[in-house]
Amino acid sequence: MRAERRSGWLMTAPYAVFLLAFAAYPMLFALALVFMRWDLVTDPAFAGLDNVRLLAADARFGRAIANMFVFLAIHLPLQIIAALTLALALNRPMALRAFWRAAFFLPVVISGAVVAILWNALYATDVGLFNGLLTRVGLAPVPWLTHPSVAMPAIAVMVTWKNVGFYVVIYLAGLQYIPRSCQEAIELEGATSWQRFRHLTLPLLLPQTILVVMLSTINGFQLFIEPYIMTGGGPLGRTLSPVLYMYTQAFSYQRMGYAATIGVALALIIGAAIALQRRVLGTAEAQ
Repeated sequence: MRAERRSGWLMTAPYAVFLLAFAAYPMLFALALVFMRWDLVTDPAFAGLDNVRLLAADARFGRAIANMFVFLAIHLPLQIIAALTLALALNRPMALRAFWRAAFFLPVVISGAVVAILWNALYATDVGLFNGLLTRVGLAPVPWLTHPSVAMPAIAVMVTWKNVGFYVVIYLAGLQYIPRSCQEAIELEGATSWQRFRHLTLPLLLPQTILVVMLSTINGFQLFIEPYIMTGGGPLGRTLSPVLYMYTQAFSYQRMGYAATIGVALALIIGAAIALQRRVLGTAEAQ
């Protein structure tokens, strides 16, 4: 028994070291930095609650959080509708079905920076593909990334396109577990395609929908590469994300303590948002 126990500890030791070095230590260090003033050059100095008070009065941080709720209000429903629609289509018999499934998943594995550069070119006001198509049909070009009211929705559409393949896989997995007997029974009752979707498919996919909502929310609050490359947080701060603001405070202004405070606050906001979603959606699932 002791030999088996020692073997178990030896087998878990590499993961334990990894967890301590790359998860526990950074978290504890970030919490310590909340109470420090550090510019990466001089030694850290104790600052008490100065960083917390500064964050509470920081209008730019409030603007960044508001931007994220605008992003999520567009991204979440668009992500669910797009992923579910594609999953239903790809679940049916079709020619080259494996190819189409791989094609829709391909953007997920492409570097976010590459995707941002590509869509930056597509969104270009003068020479972009989208405005070129609008001009051909007689419509005025749209300032996709330079208008304060359009920039964040444009980024939300791009992020949805990049991530949709991952959530299609989740919905496809759920569709595989819908009992064939249930489908045959509701068909024998004379239900239409919409009725089968509304009363059978959609309720049985509720656990997958909850997972999609939670993962999309977490990933949405971590938005960084897209605004960093495409807009720099502009125009007028309308695409400034909390992570981009944290990065700017840390590496542009060397305010590591304040950046850590932003990170901790963001983690608490994400936790609260996920808990609220889980409570609301969990109640719907129980019903």
